[in-house]
Amino acid sequence: MVSLETPICEFGKPAPDFRLPGVDGQEWALADCMAENGLLVMFICNHCPYVKAVLDRIVRDTRELKAHGIGSVAIMSNDPTQYEEDSFARMKAIAERMQFPFPYLLDETQAVAKAYGAVCTPDFFGYNAQGELQYRGRLDASRKQAAAPDVRRDLFEAMKGVAQTGNGPAEQIPSMGCSIKWRDE
Repeated sequence: MVSLETPICEFGKPAPDFRLPGVDGQEWALADCMAENGLLVMFICNHCPYVKAVLDRIVRDTRELKAHGIGSVAIMSNDPTQYEEDSFARMKAIAERMQFPFPYLLDETQAVAKAYGAVCTPDFFGYNAQGELQYRGRLDASRKQAAAPDVRRDLFEAMKGVAQTGNGPAEQIPSMGCSIKWRDE
């Protein structure tokens, strides 16, 4: 397992469009996921210890962000032939078990992850209502284990600010996670 940090936020970069199948049986596009004040695009997977450590916090924060007019979507771009836990069937099971309040989509060709420049799981991209990138940072201080319950909620606070002002914070701490498992070309 290779641990990586996300690059610095490219403020204003437009959100790439996508059309991907969800575990709910629907196809989802960027416009379907966008809400009144913005969108949080998350690259996650089922097997990554960094994601497992914070999955309950991701569910909590996305539920709360919905009240601020921020939509959310999770995309799984790993090659599931390398990790059975990342299969579509397991994606569906975890989404049901955790009651995801957002679409969970499969990026089988990995084209969407490449278009976004995703490098790890979790990798968070926060967009304002105009679809301009405003946040590319961590959820909170958690790593392979969840941080203390009272830590600063970096992603939540940043996206709440995006909902209110359209702008993300100038200073952002990169997310850290497992490298995306790219297909052999």
